[in-house]
Amino acid sequence: MFDLSQWWAHGVSWLSSHAVVPFLDVLHLDGLAGDPDDIAASLMIAALQVGIIGFLFRPLETWFPAEKWADRRLTLVDRNYTLLMLLGIFPLFTYLVLTPFSHLFGGADSTTSSTGSPLALTHWVPWFNQHPFVLFGVYYVIYDFVYYWMHRTQHAIPWWWALHSMHHSTRQMSCWTNDRGSLVDGFIQSMLLAVVGLVIGVDPDEFAWLMLLGELVQNFSHTNTRIGFGRVFERVFVDPKFHRLHHMLVDPERPTLHNCNYGQVFSIWDVLFGTSLYGEPLRPTGVGDPVVDADNDHGLVGLHWAALKRFWGAVRCIEGWTPREVAFGEGYRPIPVSQLDLHIFEHKSPAPVATVADAGQTGNATSAEVA
Repeated sequence: MFDLSQWWAHGVSWLSSHAVVPFLDVLHLDGLAGDPDDIAASLMIAALQVGIIGFLFRPLETWFPAEKWADRRLTLVDRNYTLLMLLGIFPLFTYLVLTPFSHLFGGADSTTSSTGSPLALTHWVPWFNQHPFVLFGVYYVIYDFVYYWMHRTQHAIPWWWALHSMHHSTRQMSCWTNDRGSLVDGFIQSMLLAVVGLVIGVDPDEFAWLMLLGELVQNFSHTNTRIGFGRVFERVFVDPKFHRLHHMLVDPERPTLHNCNYGQVFSIWDVLFGTSLYGEPLRPTGVGDPVVDADNDHGLVGLHWAALKRFWGAVRCIEGWTPREVAFGEGYRPIPVSQLDLHIFEHKSPAPVATVADAGQTGNATSAEVA
């Protein structure tokens, strides 16, 4: 009988010995940290993720587009960055940082599969040891709850928004947009989520699958599609229509409308904590702040440099630590949006010609050319 777990383990072992270890030898990184099998597993998970994005989510954008673009030029940098992150940076980051961090702070023991954390779920509820799928589900609910509050914080703290705004700056949100983000922002997120995982007793293999599940759902929710889950399920799970409203351009007449829909997988957190938004027509995506919108003029290196300049300008001043929504002024100093006339954010630079198709609500609406 075909055993998927044995096939996976064999694939990890083969890739590790035939590709990862020789590559680490060339870079003189062998034995520096972690287990080469961690890189091999990350690469296989990444390949699976890229395949699902490219062969499933991307066609959906052709069949059920939310926006019809004249070209997909602005999605190319996101696609290239996704490939770089998933097939290069994140596997090495796992090997050099996450796994050693787990071991340093008492992560799962490879020989006993037990955890040193006194707050591990299996420590308090041994029943979970006999029901691994239920345990994984509980892990994920906790993981997603933490992600929701972390995401809200990314938008609330100006210096963190300076980094996270790189993710929101794209005018062409697509299946490749999820991984568009500052490396510094990604490092902070990964370390926070890893700490939570260690505390509740998630072992490295389970953490990798938690990450994959969350990333795949986010790849789907970022697709340029008008897909929704219906009036019942959209209150529980994040769908592309729901998440698109989180990325919408600011409405000067309703300036807080876009502060919504922070959930990663479960929209129930937005419902429970009053940040959910439903019933709005699909809108063009991006940011109004011209300083952040200028990200669209850069490639991979330029994107990160621009985000770092915003971060450095914000983290050095008291305004950068005061929770509120901001734009960036001279010297990248945060300016409270409440002090600005948001109409100045309109029509600053041309956006790609697009048609926003709202399925079943308002028909078609032509997107504005916005900064």
